[in-house]
Amino acid sequence: MSSALATQPEPAPVARAVRPRLTNNGLLLSACIVILLAALFFGAVEPWAIFALEACSALVFALWAYRQWVNREINVVDNVLYRPMAAFFGLVLLQWTIGTTVYRQITYTHLLLYAAFGMLVFVVTQTLTRSSQYELIANLFTGYGALVAAFAVAQGMAPNGKLYWLFGSDQGGWIYGPYVNHNHYAGLMEMLTPFPLVLAATRFTDGARKVWVAGIAALMAGSIFLSGSRGGMTAFAVQILVLGVLLLRKRQTNWKQPMMLGGFLAVVIVFLVWIGGNELTRRLMSIHAEAREEIGGGLRFTIDRDCLHMLLKKPVLGWGLGTFPVVYPGFRSFYTTFFVNQAHNDYLQLLVETGLAGFGIAIWFLVMVFRRAASKLQNWTETASGALTVSALVGCIGILVHSFLDFNLQIPANAALFYVLCAIAALAPLAESQRRKVLRRRSLGVAPPLPAEDGTPSTF
Repeated sequence: MSSALATQPEPAPVARAVRPRLTNNGLLLSACIVILLAALFFGAVEPWAIFALEACSALVFALWAYRQWVNREINVVDNVLYRPMAAFFGLVLLQWTIGTTVYRQITYTHLLLYAAFGMLVFVVTQTLTRSSQYELIANLFTGYGALVAAFAVAQGMAPNGKLYWLFGSDQGGWIYGPYVNHNHYAGLMEMLTPFPLVLAATRFTDGARKVWVAGIAALMAGSIFLSGSRGGMTAFAVQILVLGVLLLRKRQTNWKQPMMLGGFLAVVIVFLVWIGGNELTRRLMSIHAEAREEIGGGLRFTIDRDCLHMLLKKPVLGWGLGTFPVVYPGFRSFYTTFFVNQAHNDYLQLLVETGLAGFGIAIWFLVMVFRRAASKLQNWTETASGALTVSALVGCIGILVHSFLDFNLQIPANAALFYVLCAIAALAPLAESQRRKVLRRRSLGVAPPLPAEDGTPSTF
């Protein structure tokens, strides 16, 4: 027997299970892409598109939950909008449960859609936590807006009455971009245009890139006017006014920025004169005209009065979310060949469908948005958190103004984007690494030299 010890073979390495790496950026982009794709599918107004939006929203939420399970942790970031959104969901659930809605199936379908909005908002607020993600969001919305606006302008110059030059619409309408209704295209651009515009006005772009981003913003803004949406034109004018005031009220006002805003408007005007021509002039001069493609201003005021009569019948809980087209024929005070399926005023429709209770919750929701956003406006052109807040807030203001005249928030894709922008505006300040803080302060001339590298990784 040999005295030498037998060499034992080394055990084979145990293969480790490869866990999928679900990063915050990946989940954030997934939630945003779901919304942006919904807009391309005609605003997600068709039943199949609504189902796809709901299913994809649930999938993104499930991926977030799976990541939590894999990491064996429950890490939930609070947001002030969770409570009013949960209260509104509870109100609609109460309508459906106790039968105060006049059409339970419609209210149920709207409840599912609202749940999808909630899941998208939740994922965005859980994953958008770092200042470095601002440019990710701004670049995504800017690039997407540029492509959609360029397509819409090209389609407007060579229309054939079909969506994407391929798909006809049984309901008629004023087609512009991926929407049957040009007002809803304008609503989409109102929410997206502030992102390239704010990006161009802040320190996050410089040189040639600033010019390119401002040019994209001009294209997107110009397409609002070329769409012919008078509500969109009014909303954009208010947005520019708000942005101008925010620039002038900065603690350290740089007069180049208000001047840049004036130059931006000049470029938009030149673009409109070059592309729009007589069609835009005719549209602006026909404010009181009744267009064949849509309900005119006179009928809208009549619908508003009818909505108030509807509210008096059920003032507390309303008729049920989504039931306006079912109930309105019994209150309509005029003859028309149109099927009036929306109130053309999102505020009055909310009152009719959810009563004073739902409207009160909506006011609570908006107060929280503006209060939290106002706390992040100091030196907003110098911080990612401030720039992102202003972009989202100005986008929300545009759609809120437009909602007095149209029903953008009844379009699932636009409503989903609106809720996400509100949640972004109401986020807590984004975390900023120490190195980014020093670089930002140095750009303002108030920082000491950068500390020596010590090998400690920066926290982003």
